[in-house]
Amino acid sequence: MLYRLALRITLNHEEAEDIVQDTLIKVWNKRDDWDDIESIEAFSLTVCRNLALDHLKQKSHHNESLDSVGIDTLDKGHTPYEQMLQKDRMRLVKRIVDTLPEKQRSCMQLRDFEGKAYKDIATILGITEEQVKVNIYRARQTIKQKYQQIEDYGL
Repeated sequence: MLYRLALRITLNHEEAEDIVQDTLIKVWNKRDDWDDIESIEAFSLTVCRNLALDHLKQKSHHNESLDSVGIDTLDKGHTPYEQMLQKDRMRLVKRIVDTLPEKQRSCMQLRDFEGKAYKDIATILGITEEQVKVNIYRARQTIKQKYQQIEDYGL
């Protein structure tokens, strides 16, 4: 879960792995305070998110893709042409998700890919539940509109 969050923010496998290691070290160093922390999972995700954002600020660069997970696991019951179309559509959606603002991408990652509740996402990201819902709605609308534009015009 931490890795996927870090990967969605940094868009780089190696950097995400480093961030997860740093997160685990920081959480372990806080082990004396675990009784005071309401949710270790939420705390860990918050630390991971903050480290990933700090890392982005330091590096000031972006990679071109989220990851290749899911593209090769497509339904094999289709013809090669249909499989190619599915792969192209997956790449297109991932490219569109890559262009989303960080907060929308993080909200969407935690909700749609991690299955977190709105309350947990709000705690992790330090925003209100309403802001979480708005960010997810806007992210989905943006993806839908950009995808439809590309499909309609073949760009």
